[in-house]
Amino acid sequence: MGSRTAVVTGASSGIGAATARLLAREGWRVVCAARRQDRIQALADEIGGKAVQCDVTRDEDVARLAAEVGPELGLLVNNAGGALGQEPLAQARLDLWDQMYQVNVLGTARVTRALLPALVEGRGCIVVITSTAAETSYEGGAGYNAAKSAERAMVGALRLEIVDQPVRVSEIAPGMVHTEEFSLVRFAGDQQRADQVYAGVAEPLVAEDVAECIGWVASRPEHVNIDRMVVRPRVQAANWKLHREG
Repeated sequence: MGSRTAVVTGASSGIGAATARLLAREGWRVVCAARRQDRIQALADEIGGKAVQCDVTRDEDVARLAAEVGPELGLLVNNAGGALGQEPLAQARLDLWDQMYQVNVLGTARVTRALLPALVEGRGCIVVITSTAAETSYEGGAGYNAAKSAERAMVGALRLEIVDQPVRVSEIAPGMVHTEEFSLVRFAGDQQRADQVYAGVAEPLVAEDVAECIGWVASRPEHVNIDRMVVRPRVQAANWKLHREG
């Protein structure tokens, strides 16, 4: 049995916070990593974990995270990420595209690279949270589609590169998940626009649904690798096919 220490990035809210809570209930020692120290400290205190302030776009922060983790790690949940804006390509805010690439792609790469030696020692599992934005493009999603598709490609390459090592590499791609911040951040704090995303959708996924998927993937025997799991609410048959009531 490998190490029972888990790292969750982006743990200050949403899927990350829900995952940290679930893993703690299942007996993991959880290192909660995110930029907002007050939130992750409160979460760590709640679940008996450890808070490490970490901006995944900063080398020095990730190096400090690796030092705090130590020589063995059983689970890395690369959850830090997010979408910014929904302008069509003709009006693209390339500064927002750059931010999405920095966090979703380079941030995931930076954390994975830094913690991989500990994951090898701990016979661990890497779970990367991508999105159904990597499944199919949609209008206004080009920047996020591109970032999440790049993140998916990185997962596939990593799995090939370390096939001789005792580390599993998995991807979970959620569809519509109603969390308190995802759409609000995407639309720069415009609450009305954020609310419209979920209007008429009776039962979107919630953060806890995705956390349960992460916990299940991580709890498989060491010889079982779940390459990719796509999870959507029942009413979302595809990114563009969503049943809304009323």
